[in-house]
Amino acid sequence: MVTSRWTAAPAQAASLRRRGVVLERAILDAALEQLGTVGWNGLTMEGVAAGAQTGKAAVYRRWPSKEDLVADALQAGLPRLDAAPDLGSVRSDLIALCSQARAAMFSRPGFALRSVVHECDQAQAERFHQVIVEGVVEPTIRLLREIVERGIGRNEVRPDAVNGYVLDAIPAMMMYRSKMCVSEWSDREIEEMIDQLMMPLLRPAGT
Repeated sequence: MVTSRWTAAPAQAASLRRRGVVLERAILDAALEQLGTVGWNGLTMEGVAAGAQTGKAAVYRRWPSKEDLVADALQAGLPRLDAAPDLGSVRSDLIALCSQARAAMFSRPGFALRSVVHECDQAQAERFHQVIVEGVVEPTIRLLREIVERGIGRNEVRPDAVNGYVLDAIPAMMMYRSKMCVSEWSDREIEEMIDQLMMPLLRPAGT
């Protein structure tokens, strides 16, 4: 009991010193840390509050449920895919973009996200699948489109290559092999995918 009172006081003091965005960032970081150590099933709002050195009420005021908190922590932590590489050739741009997508998938939030999906029930998992789609898949497809359209303008890519099947190929392959083949997408695997799958799909007829 003495230890419990002693640890609560610093938590209260820390909470008073930190407000707004700073406190929210600490809570989100603590949630990611909990996911990495105890997983979805072991994560509790109390444990997150302790990790953030704040009170449980401060967590519940911002996130009424564990699902809300974890979704925001994962979304806030995933690396951003904001700009399409422009290295002078479609092949180089695709390799660079796949490397960025790999960094997002295998970041601490990326690992946490995939472990959460595996541990959750079906309804919960559906929500976190959406985090994958919005945080990794959709940005990757958007930047792929930009790279392919740029390649069309340079006559590196066939004019009809901007379609859903072509643009889905990289995210689908990366997600499938990561899950089913436990691939971590080495540089060599990325280059092989680009050379053996994407370049033949994109190459203009007769070249």
